[in-house]
Amino acid sequence: MELEKEIITDKFKNQYHKAIVNVLYTNNWITQQLKKRLAKYHVTLQQFNILRILRGQYPKPATINLLKERMLDKMSDASRIVDRMIQKDLVTRCTNKFDRRAVDIIITEKGLKILETLDEEMTGTDIIGNNLTIEDATRLNFLLDKFRGK
Repeated sequence: MELEKEIITDKFKNQYHKAIVNVLYTNNWITQQLKKRLAKYHVTLQQFNILRILRGQYPKPATINLLKERMLDKMSDASRIVDRMIQKDLVTRCTNKFDRRAVDIIITEKGLKILETLDEEMTGTDIIGNNLTIEDATRLNFLLDKFRGK
């Protein structure tokens, strides 16, 4: 459905304005789709993001600072998210061998298993694959990178 029909307006100053609103609207739509999938596993999007980062580091641990640098949502409070993940037994925390002020975070077997289960479900193929060809997705990736000046 066209953006104007979704948000019931056609009052855009120009196509740039419409593009910004469209990106924001689409981001929220995709976020809701992904949240529904994660809810079954009692995992948030930020927790999922951290689990993926930690799996990429595995078996090496990661520090909170590394997690903050690599998270998609830079405004997230990684320390609090990790605390909740420890309570769920998705990650463990221990003191860094080289710097006693730093804390190492490592994914647990339970965290790895949840990620394995979610791998196919969270690719988004079924979310956008029904409406976009692989060529469309490639072009969209190019345009979004260009949009951010990359």
